[in-house]
Amino acid sequence: MPLSTQSDQGDGQYVLVASLDNVRNLSNILKAIAFKDHALFNATPNGLKVTVEDSKCLQANAFIQSEIFQEFTIQEDSVSFQVNLTVLLDCLTIFGGSTVPGVTTALRLCYNGYGYPLKLFLEEGGVVTVCKINTQEPEEPIDFEFCSTNVTNKVILQSDSLREAFSELDMTSEVLQITMSPSQPYFRLSTFGNSGNAHYDYPKDSDMMELFQCTKTQTNRYKMSLLKPSTKALALSCKVSVRTDSQGFLSLQYLVRNDDGQICFVEYYCCPDEDVEEE
Repeated sequence: MPLSTQSDQGDGQYVLVASLDNVRNLSNILKAIAFKDHALFNATPNGLKVTVEDSKCLQANAFIQSEIFQEFTIQEDSVSFQVNLTVLLDCLTIFGGSTVPGVTTALRLCYNGYGYPLKLFLEEGGVVTVCKINTQEPEEPIDFEFCSTNVTNKVILQSDSLREAFSELDMTSEVLQITMSPSQPYFRLSTFGNSGNAHYDYPKDSDMMELFQCTKTQTNRYKMSLLKPSTKALALSCKVSVRTDSQGFLSLQYLVRNDDGQICFVEYYCCPDEDVEEE
């Protein structure tokens, strides 16, 4: 890879080195969680986990497995740092994010460890740009304590059907109400906006429904302002898993295929807005 010789010091002095032949395989997935300026990066031998949070009510995680990278070398069990995500994305797309067939921007990401900047070596058409981004003290992310053993209801949908639902529901509504039930209406999305109440129902045997596992009737409301950032991930994804736990916390897990057909995941956790009385 052209950038393998571009580092200004031996790789042995870096605690993390990650290389991509196509930077879009990282930048696109980061755009799906870019709703706040700062992001927490946590690298392990399994890959990168990038976390963005808002007001202790919303958390987004992007998972980029180590296999996605052409090179992924980590010298410690875990490496964490925080960076300005807006600045990082500006750097990753410094060549304009070319969509010309056969033209890609290569990336080499290097990190020396605590207190050092994040170094990016970007190369396109023989031109190399070096960016250094200051890192910050990593803050401990919120633990939503959302574990599979507490999941009450779960459905897996084709993303197209959820995009269609969002296009038909009234987005002036302050909340999105989600009803999941082992009996009708099975899976219902409801809004309460300027044009009145709207409902979008999914039969459990719908072609768009890949999995339907609902054990009890739950109706919860979530602030639309918190859910809107997740539509970036929805736009990129081909499938979405919708789960709720016994407390009404919502997990939206999006399966995203990158330019090379490899799979990454983006997950959003959202707190319920208020309890809703069963009708």
